[in-house]
Formats: sequence, structure tokens, C-alpha cells
Amino acid sequence: MSDDKTPRQDPAPGLPKPDHPPRGAATRAASERGGQPAQARNPLHGLTLEAIVTALADHYGWDELGHRIPIRCFNVDPSVGSSLKFLRKTPWAREKVEGLYLFMLREERRAGSQKS
Repeated sequence: MSDDKTPRQDPAPGLPKPDHPPRGAATRAASERGGQPAQARNPLHGLTLEAIVTALADHYGWDELGHRIPIRCFNVDPSVGSSLKFLRKTPWAREKVEGLYLFMLREERRAGSQKS
């Protein structure tokens, strides 16, 4: 039998409690409030790396892409396949590519709003 007057023990006494909510809590909280999930405003959500690299190559061309992000897969015999192989293994390069993609989206949005 359990005594209701006994204080509950921490499962791991002496260890700091995690400073982040449990996984999925932000989405649950947003849905309870009637809001959008956390990824709703993320322009990269749902995009594949292949789609990002293809869009950048179409927009800038391989030469300009290699100039903006000087990595070998963009400068020497560039292709989507070789770029994907490298970018999937290299987090810092992938971050640069994603950052350039976001910059490209902002440029396109500004150009579109200036025409109106």
C-alpha cells in the first residue's frame, strides 16, 4: 500500500531538470490555443535538400552558386547528385546552402513587392 502523505521522489535526484519541454509540447500547446504548429512559418519545412539545391542552381547557375558558396561540389564538375552527397555529410555546408536559399526567397519577395 502507498502512503499518500509520503513526498514524491524525483526519478533522478541531484540531476538538473531538462530546460526544454517534452517533444511535441509546442505543437500540442499551439493546437490547444487554436494556433499554428511551430513549423508553419518555417520556409524550409517540407522541402527536400534536392529541391533546395535545384532551385539555387536554376536561380543562380552553378558558376554563381560556386562563387557565393565556394565548395568543390559547386565548382568542379557540379551536379545535383554530387552536391547532395557532400551536403548530407557536411552540416556547415548544408547550413550555408539553406541560408542562401532563404536569402534567395527574400530577394524574390522584395522584387515581387517592388513591381506592384
